[in-house]
Amino acid sequence: MFRLAALRLSAVRVAANARPAAASVPRVLAAACAARRIEVPRLAVRWYSAGGELTRDDIQERIYQVLQDFDKVKHDKISPVADFVKDLGLDSLDTVEVVMAIEEEFSVEIPDDEADNIASVKDAIEYIAGRKDAH
Repeated sequence: MFRLAALRLSAVRVAANARPAAASVPRVLAAACAARRIEVPRLAVRWYSAGGELTRDDIQERIYQVLQDFDKVKHDKISPVADFVKDLGLDSLDTVEVVMAIEEEFSVEIPDDEADNIASVKDAIEYIAGRKDAH
């Protein structure tokens, strides 16, 4: 405890001794020092909430891109009314992976009971368009 008190007292004395020295600096010298001061770089901040709402065309284009990233999907079969299983040739596991990729793409979490209802591109577009928190 004695050491802590001694350290605090010495810190107060050092701070008290530093103040008069700064006050005795001529104003011209102080102005020159202030003029050459280097500014600290500021961090850029991006506000994601500032963007507008997603249009259906934007949603459709991004879902197409998600589907094109899957090897099993034939690119010429992708359309707004394409069914994941019948038209695109995906099985149930692939459909789950597509829904998970859509979740990641639009930064939303789709509950399992609602994910079961997404069976086509149209269903995915309608679901994402109905979510106001989709980015």
